[in-house]
Amino acid sequence: MQKKIIINCDNKQTRVAVLENDKLVEIYLERPVHQRVVGNIYKGVVANVLPGMQAAFVDIGLERNAFLYVDDAYLPSAGNGDSRGKKSIEQLLRPGEEIMVQVIKEPFGSKGARLTRQITIPGRHLVLMPTADYTGVSRRIEDAEERERLRQIVSALRPPGMGLIVRTVSEGVDLPVLQQDLHFLLPLWERVQARYRKHPAPCLVYQDLDLIYRIIRDLFTEEINRLVVDTRYEYEKIQETLDVIQPSLKGRVEYYRKKTPIFDFYGIEAEIERALSRTVWLECGGYLVFDHTEALTVIDVNTGKYTGKTNLADTVLKTNLEAAVEIMRQIRLRDIGGIIIIDFIDMENEEHGQRVLSALVERSKLDRTKTHVLGLTGLGLVEMTRKKARQGLDATLQQVCPYCHGRGKVLAADVVSARTERQLRSFLDGLDAEAVLVELHQSVAGLIIGPGGSHLRKLEEETGKTIFIRGNENMHVEKYRIIAFGPLEEVQLLAYPVAVGEKHRVKVEEPHANNPYDGIARISGFVIDVQSGGAYVGETVTVEIQEVTKTFARAKIV
Repeated sequence: MQKKIIINCDNKQTRVAVLENDKLVEIYLERPVHQRVVGNIYKGVVANVLPGMQAAFVDIGLERNAFLYVDDAYLPSAGNGDSRGKKSIEQLLRPGEEIMVQVIKEPFGSKGARLTRQITIPGRHLVLMPTADYTGVSRRIEDAEERERLRQIVSALRPPGMGLIVRTVSEGVDLPVLQQDLHFLLPLWERVQARYRKHPAPCLVYQDLDLIYRIIRDLFTEEINRLVVDTRYEYEKIQETLDVIQPSLKGRVEYYRKKTPIFDFYGIEAEIERALSRTVWLECGGYLVFDHTEALTVIDVNTGKYTGKTNLADTVLKTNLEAAVEIMRQIRLRDIGGIIIIDFIDMENEEHGQRVLSALVERSKLDRTKTHVLGLTGLGLVEMTRKKARQGLDATLQQVCPYCHGRGKVLAADVVSARTERQLRSFLDGLDAEAVLVELHQSVAGLIIGPGGSHLRKLEEETGKTIFIRGNENMHVEKYRIIAFGPLEEVQLLAYPVAVGEKHRVKVEEPHANNPYDGIARISGFVIDVQSGGAYVGETVTVEIQEVTKTFARAKIV
């Protein structure tokens, strides 16, 4: 499999894309306004202890207090490793206590960061666990003999009272390389401890590397065929870093010089846009639908335009197999975490179902984030879980719509018109004014006015006020504005943007609903009925105003 890392840098953000066989599978972003905190180590103060939740909130200097669950509050090397599950949170912590903690999950929405007291400091080949007493080997190193060889080397290297984990990149590496990594990590831990002792809480005592150097440390291995970066400064810094950690990879680094933006050249921008869409089309003509809730993500598989060539079972199998591959790619790309439910197209053949499950499992092995495919539920849905450590791509690149507040829908125009009429009646009741000018979205304005102005006349009779309505296509469909109220003559001057005899250049927007020979134009939201304008829809013409009424004006083309 061909693997590439593409890096785009500018003064606003750094973006890193991982491609497998020229397909985007992972994207990492770092912006100054959204500083990453996962991996950072803090000197924090316990703000409060919650026995009912078996957790504590810790002030680490961020906007919201961070969350420390009881299982993450143990310090195995402190002698309580065997008592896990026996000690309660109030036995482990007390309010006002100063503790060293590390962020393991970014803040999400209204939730603060999640913490642990079990510190880990990653190097290129090893991960140092100063508060544990443990030796481990990456699960991605599958060869039993190699795992045992590395375990024996690291067991001999491990400092007393500390833990070490061998990273995947260490496969085939000898003792001197691992020693060099440990000689880097131990002084780093000493500096962290020194900062902890010196500075008052809350404070940051260790900040993980920025994005590019985390990528070099964690992702740029012998499996990567090329790393392409579009900034000369970062290219040179990467070369300097590789001089220290792995000189053999320097030849795989390329400085991108083309005029076309690097993410456009590799087709990454289009893939990012696709990853933000609710619907993803498959090459066979089927499609996926992604729906996110607070508790889980649901993915639905549909045959769409694909009708197959043989029989229904084969059509379903082909769609589901392609969907399984694309689902795992999209999960990695969107960085979806937590519970995931997949509704594949129903398969009567059990062997077909197992083939689809196997495809999911095989693709999940390419994911660096811990993923478990749990199998089928009684309803035939596939359950899986994926560790969630950071915000997904949608949360990073998008914000909740300020109009619908995340609903994804707005009220229908007739519902809004009925609600607006009720609110207008309430506003006008007892108002010491002859007239009022109201601005609304033009679809709602038309409903309030009604055929020939009949609905508006009824509303005026009920309120005892003269009501002028102005339509505005740029208004939010659920909102309205009171432009003016007061004496009739003053409000009328504001309500009519045109006068008889004036000439205006207007764009004919649509045919008249009741008389398609006429056209409809608008000036400041005020409807202009253009006689014989139906043939000019989409064109800009000069018209002369012939008549002005309360809800529209008539004009002829000059």
